[in-house]
Amino acid sequence: MKILKRAAAGLLLAAGLAAGLVAMGCTTVQTTEAGAIGLDRTQMMSPLVSEEQLDAGAIKAYTEVLTKQKAEGALNADPAMTARVRAIAQRIIPQTAAFRADAPKWKWEVNVIRSDELNAWCMPGGKIAFYSGIITKLQLTDAEIAAIMGHEIAHALREHARERASEQATTGLVIGVGSALLGGGQAGADLTQMAYHAVFGLKHSRLHETEADRIGVELAARAGYDPRAAISLWDKMGQASGGKGSPEFLSTHPSAETRSADLRDYSSRVMPLYEKARAR
Repeated sequence: MKILKRAAAGLLLAAGLAAGLVAMGCTTVQTTEAGAIGLDRTQMMSPLVSEEQLDAGAIKAYTEVLTKQKAEGALNADPAMTARVRAIAQRIIPQTAAFRADAPKWKWEVNVIRSDELNAWCMPGGKIAFYSGIITKLQLTDAEIAAIMGHEIAHALREHARERASEQATTGLVIGVGSALLGGGQAGADLTQMAYHAVFGLKHSRLHETEADRIGVELAARAGYDPRAAISLWDKMGQASGGKGSPEFLSTHPSAETRSADLRDYSSRVMPLYEKARAR
């Protein structure tokens, strides 16, 4: 019992230490405007990780991915699908100005990779990739593609990758100091690392996903796509995964129930934007 109490006390100490050290090593940043959804969270960014560094890294990584896929004949293999995805992007990208005035001027790229994966992503700076499997296997409508695209673009707008990198940049300092305060050795380091991951890793990943969902429905609505398609999209994703998943408090993503409820709420909030866009 004493050992358990000592471990619990140590975990709380390590968690507090992690929070304090991260706050000391980072600066407060507001990457985006609030938009109609009322986004108001300020972010903590480390001076060790710059936006320019991540953009340069994204360009390099994106080029490598495209080169590999082109060599395998998997890059934009279906011209009609590529044209469809790019047409949706052309409607959404201008709407990013609602959150960042500079974003429409990014060097956007949109490509489709032939793969059975249910995947899509947007790297920092606007480098987008859709995998054909997510479109064909889920039989996505244009509005559902817009929901995915808006979600992935939101990660780039909010610089979530930079935020995560900023957190990771402090990990060594947190673990080193935390281990010393907890008596040193591997046990202290393991406990501190556990606290860091619990306090920042999972929590912040879930928060990033929720922010991306909310920004995504607004981007889709502003572009004239029904924001409620995000609900049917995640229903399809849930069916595709067979309902498998970790409990929310142990997951990097919100639970299906939490996500669905939040999407219903926020899609209804941006319906006036959708109706306005449709009337144009």
